[in-house]
Amino acid sequence: MRPPTIRDVADRAGVSKSLVSLVLRGSDQVRPEKREAVLRAVRELGYRPNAAARSLSEQRTRTVGVLLNDLRNPWFVDLLDGLNSLLHDNGLRMLLADARLNRRTGQDPAGPFLDLGVDGLVVVGTLPEPAALSAVAERLPVVVAGAREPVLPGVDVVANDDERGARLVTEHLIGLGHRRIAHIAGYGAVGELRRGSFEAAMRAHGLAPEAVVEPSDMTEEGGYRATVRLLSRPVRPTALFAVNDIAAIGAVSAAEELGLTVPRDLSVVGYDNTSIARLRHVWLTTVDNASHDVGRRAARCLLDRFEGRGGAGRTDLAAPALEIRGTTASPPDGARDAPVRG
Repeated sequence: MRPPTIRDVADRAGVSKSLVSLVLRGSDQVRPEKREAVLRAVRELGYRPNAAARSLSEQRTRTVGVLLNDLRNPWFVDLLDGLNSLLHDNGLRMLLADARLNRRTGQDPAGPFLDLGVDGLVVVGTLPEPAALSAVAERLPVVVAGAREPVLPGVDVVANDDERGARLVTEHLIGLGHRRIAHIAGYGAVGELRRGSFEAAMRAHGLAPEAVVEPSDMTEEGGYRATVRLLSRPVRPTALFAVNDIAAIGAVSAAEELGLTVPRDLSVVGYDNTSIARLRHVWLTTVDNASHDVGRRAARCLLDRFEGRGGAGRTDLAAPALEIRGTTASPPDGARDAPVRG
C-alpha cells in the first residue's frame, strides 16, 4: 500500500490541502474544530510529512548541527537538555557530531553539517582550533555554548561566568582555613579564566606565595597525574581546585592511592556539577555552571538569528553557584600556619 499523502488527510478531514499545511506547521490561524479534524485524520491514516519535500519548499531543513568538543565528558549533558528543549519547542531537531573523532579522521569538524544543509550550528565546549569556525560563520548562524572562544563577528558566545565560579571555590577553601591551595589548570579561554581568577583571589588574601598551579589536559588521567606531582612536593597542598569534575575525580583517586583521606587530609573541589559529582559515593564539592540555562540561552540566540535579530556577536554569561558537598573540610591540624589578609 502506498503511504498516505497530504491530499488523503485533507479528504478525510474534509478540508483543503492548504489548511492541512497550516495545521502541520502549528499555525494559530486555524479554528479549533478544523485543527482537531486534521489531527484526527493524521492519526487515523498514520500520515507522516515528507521532510525532504518540506525542506525543498521552505529552503530549510529545520535541523541544527551541534558540534561537541568531546563526547566522553559528561558536563555537556545538562547543556544539551536545555538546548534541545527550546529547539524542540520550535520545531527544530539536533544533529550531533564529535569534533574529537572528526579531528582524528582528518575531517573538517563542521563539514558534514554544511553538507547536510543544517540551518545553524551550536559549538559546545572549547575547540582546539576555534578560528576554523570563521568560514562557517559566514555561511550560517553559529553560537558557541559553554566556551569563551572564538570571538567572531556575528557569533554569540553563551557560557558560565568562569571568573566568578573560580573565585567562589577559592574563597570557600580559604574560609575553611586552607592556605596551601593548588589549582589543577586546564586549557583554552575557560582554563585561563579559571586559573587567573584563582590566582587573583589568592593574591587578594595575601596568599600568592602559597598558590600553586599544575597544568592538565582536563581528563581524569590528567587530574590524576597532576595530583601525584602536587602531592610529591616537599610541602604539599591541603586543598586542590580542579578545572573540572573529571580532573577532580582523578585527583581524588590519586590522593587515596597515596594513602590520604578526602577531605580529612586533602580537600578537593571540581567544576561543572556533572552527574558524576552528584553520585553519593563521590559527593564532590563543585561549581554548578548553570549548564541547562546556558543551553536554553544558546538556543534562544540561535532562534533570534533565524528571525533576523542578533546583530554583532554578543557574550552572555550565566551566574554559577557553589555546591558544597563531602570533599571539602578544614585542613588537618598544623596546616593553618599562614596569616590571611583581606
